[in-house]
Amino acid sequence: MLGDAIAHAILPGIAVAFVVTGTRSVFPMLIGAAAAGLLTAILSAFLSRRGNVPEDAAMGVVFTSLFALGVLLITIAARSVDLDPGCVLYGLIEFAPLDRVVVLGFEAPRAAWVLGCAAAVNGALAWVFFKELKITSFDGALATTLGISAAWVHYGLMGVVAGTTVVSFEAVGSILVVAMLIGPPAAAHLLTDRLSGMIWIASGLAVVSAAAGFIGALWLNTSVAGMMGVAAGVIFALAAVLAPRHGAGAKALRRGALSLRIMREDVLGMLYRAGEVRPDSPLARETIARAMGGGLIVRAALWGLVRGGLVVEGAGGLRLTRRGEEDARRLVRGHRLWESYLARHLGLPVDHLHDPSERMEHYITPDMRAGLDAEIRDNVDPMGKRIPKD
Repeated sequence: MLGDAIAHAILPGIAVAFVVTGTRSVFPMLIGAAAAGLLTAILSAFLSRRGNVPEDAAMGVVFTSLFALGVLLITIAARSVDLDPGCVLYGLIEFAPLDRVVVLGFEAPRAAWVLGCAAAVNGALAWVFFKELKITSFDGALATTLGISAAWVHYGLMGVVAGTTVVSFEAVGSILVVAMLIGPPAAAHLLTDRLSGMIWIASGLAVVSAAAGFIGALWLNTSVAGMMGVAAGVIFALAAVLAPRHGAGAKALRRGALSLRIMREDVLGMLYRAGEVRPDSPLARETIARAMGGGLIVRAALWGLVRGGLVVEGAGGLRLTRRGEEDARRLVRGHRLWESYLARHLGLPVDHLHDPSERMEHYITPDMRAGLDAEIRDNVDPMGKRIPKD
């Protein structure tokens, strides 16, 4: 978020540097942008710590104010000189290959040399200071106790972000800088929890976004920088839905699988308890569905139990197979052991034991059952029902 804020807030630094020096060369722009970037970080921290303002709100106030000031300054300066505000916002990436220079005998677009050097510097700094960056990012207090100045590392990082942003402005513009600062890393964060892997994945996704955006811009005859930003957004949206661990789709599948497992176990427990009251008396499918609330998940659970060989359906209804009875016995055993544990150690009344135990029974592991058995050593639960044996 702070990188996003800096990408917006360095605009007044660029504008002031141009007004003071009268030139658009990289070095004065870089100094102005770095100063504005550091000012953004300092003001955000000051408002958050001294003004009792939440950190995200402080960054929002600072970067929107500075960004608006930058747009105003650039617009005013553009009235009398050749300074295009649209170039700062959207870049001129379509024309970057036309501005070519020769360096060390090799001719290439000037933007490629400038951004290539920036990428090399960023990579070198990240490699040299990886340990310091990592520890200050995750635990600034620990870094300080180890003798690493979290503040200096933080402000140094912000300065590098500001410098990278300003050298990118001419080619790609502010919008694409923000898109690449936020989109690929956010998507990578959904795909992995390891920092080193996140860095490589984010870099790869940025390359894919740039290539896909360029192809899409040629196909639709639209802005290259804008289309690259859209591609980065689409990749993030796909990661948000399809990421194997943190994606919305994966979470929905896990919740669905958990709900289905719980429903299957509830049906097993219901059939087992019915058999305790009336042995060899099957339950009708409609009776089970009505007791479980009906719906697609109940039908799916019944279908899975029959297909899995845990329940068999006959003329009179559904009954447990040998395998199903073993699974149901373990489930009911855990339920009644937990009721006994709650009654003994928490002193809950009898009518308050069933509901929490019914929720907990689906998460009792074999080791937990063994521990509860060693603790309880009873043959019946507090309501007088027999505790099944394994």
